[in-house]
Amino acid sequence: MDTLERRARHSAFSDPGRHGGLLRELSGIEEICAITTNLVLHYRAEAHLLRDDRRDEINARWISTILDLDQSRNPGPLLNSRPPGDRVAGCCRDHALLAVAALREQGTPARTRVGFTYAPDFCGDHVVAEHWNGTRWQRFDPELRPGTRPFNIRDFPTGEGSPFETAAEVWTGYRAGRLDPARYGVAAGSPLSGPGFIRLYVIMEALHRHGQETLLWDGVADGITDADADNLAHLLLAADAGDATAEDQLEHQVQTGPNLRLGPTVTQFSPYGDPPITIDLTSPRV
Repeated sequence: MDTLERRARHSAFSDPGRHGGLLRELSGIEEICAITTNLVLHYRAEAHLLRDDRRDEINARWISTILDLDQSRNPGPLLNSRPPGDRVAGCCRDHALLAVAALREQGTPARTRVGFTYAPDFCGDHVVAEHWNGTRWQRFDPELRPGTRPFNIRDFPTGEGSPFETAAEVWTGYRAGRLDPARYGVAAGSPLSGPGFIRLYVIMEALHRHGQETLLWDGVADGITDADADNLAHLLLAADAGDATAEDQLEHQVQTGPNLRLGPTVTQFSPYGDPPITIDLTSPRV
């Protein structure tokens, strides 16, 4: 199976289960992007709309579970407007993966990308999406609305210094002395910033690229050294440049590397500071 065919197939996390028909009803990238913000409430940016008894929804992780939750409140087409308080709590990862799920459901190769939004003062962690447009991977942010940015939000410019920098680009820039790692993370001055956080996101980027679309607070970097991150970042950048050998090597490492490959469980941490728990990845849950 070639790379594009694999990216057109669902991962365990993007599979909509019994709700596939709802995703197949969508027509074009704008409708796909519209349903992501219609269904998912950002737990930080829209915290004032999130009830305390529903904050655990940010851990839904599986698109089938997110759609189960949505349909239990608002059964029917995904373009029907949802009251803001009814939307499923999540974040950029869920917006991006929902868009990817819709594209894959319609047979279009798609994938999530993990990195940082570029800004002159501080670059926040972020997840966007890409789809194969027939000749190249086209990067887009389903959270953004047309006309809100001075660049094409459905076809981002790419590379270091672009509106979205991949984790591999940021790590490579930091290791070369071009970028200040303190400017990258969840928030300025947060312990969730700097070299260790960027290294973690290189791992996340490699996993997401190969259908292991973890939550951003999953524990996935045990035993990963700076040298390991250097190697992964090199392969990620080479694969982005069209190097098929690098793509194959990267996929092999993700599938077989003892410190990379996801097992049947994962330690799930919490952005709220709740105690970590062990999650069974073999069975989606509501």
